[in-house]
Amino acid sequence: MSAAVPTDALPDALLTYDHWICWREEERDGQFTKLPVDPHTDSFASTTDAETWSDYETALNHAEANDLGLGFVFAKSDPLVGVDLDKCRDDETGQPETWAKELVQELDSYTEVSPSGTGYHVLLEGSLPEGGNRKGQVEMYEASRFFTVTGDHVEGTPQEIKERQQALEAVHREHVADEFTQEETDTEEEPTQGLALDDEELLERAQSAKNGEKFERLWNGSTSGYESHSEADMALTSMLAFWTGGDAAQVDRLFRESGLYREKWDDQHFSDGSTYGERTIEKAIRGTDEFYSPGNTEGRSEGATSTEATDESSETTEPSPQVDNRLVALEADVERLEARVSDLEAENENLREALATQREANEELAERIEALEDEVESENRSRWSFFSRS
Repeated sequence: MSAAVPTDALPDALLTYDHWICWREEERDGQFTKLPVDPHTDSFASTTDAETWSDYETALNHAEANDLGLGFVFAKSDPLVGVDLDKCRDDETGQPETWAKELVQELDSYTEVSPSGTGYHVLLEGSLPEGGNRKGQVEMYEASRFFTVTGDHVEGTPQEIKERQQALEAVHREHVADEFTQEETDTEEEPTQGLALDDEELLERAQSAKNGEKFERLWNGSTSGYESHSEADMALTSMLAFWTGGDAAQVDRLFRESGLYREKWDDQHFSDGSTYGERTIEKAIRGTDEFYSPGNTEGRSEGATSTEATDESSETTEPSPQVDNRLVALEADVERLEARVSDLEAENENLREALATQREANEELAERIEALEDEVESENRSRWSFFSRS
């Protein structure tokens, strides 16, 4: 990982903010995730705690000394929006996919290649429209998230960050809002346990809670403290269940934005066709006794006072551990057993198919042997008849 990003390679607008952090890449259950690092302490950085950020020079020096990457945190105190285009560039030839090239041209602001070489980060000035921030290979962020910064400027795009509100709205409308809006329409009649928070406000409250650091570690993809990735999945999903009021659709949408998300989430692991993600959300909501509800002092977390539950200026209380460690471990064991059963059923089906194929082959071989025996017998009779005449 190369951390050196010279100052002259970056837009001046980025350098004026003390929103810099470092990041390190860690492998979790076969997947790589980027964990934010405080340039002052080398400990975990929070995208909602400015005390864990620094100026550019401090972050750069720490990154170079420790072989880390550089990151920039988006916050409400800056006018910046980051647009992430994922898996749209050939890292060997540098050729972008057509849709990505058109989108970069439409936004027309400072753009750089992502660390993987397979995507783009576009930075611009504007305000993110309502209606979601992610669809497919396009993500948009303006607060409580960080972008990795490479300084690998894309030739042909502006060297500086430009104000592009209209272009941002157009791209958002075309590439993000339609699916999100449809999803909201499809699920608006589903009952929820509390009052709805939009995604951004929910994340801010969760990250500001007493267990906010734990939430943010999980949110950023860290499984530290858990015996398996599945247990970490359940822990984060349970927290999201609390904050969303038991809204399964919102839990799913948010989890997909987290660092814990992996392809397994959509795998059908169960005989009824349920996916791993659906079953995890179902268990989390079922195991949640209380849900967050602004102004509802009855639905607060265990040990919280009414003031803690309702005062937005105070530190939001953490949800009680609705699923204790033993239950999480038990459910993880059940999940592994169910997955194993599913695998065995698939293996059994494959063996049945193989056995049927082998039987067909055996029948063909038996017919061939019988034909050869008839042929040998016929040949022997011919020879005997010849010798008899002689």
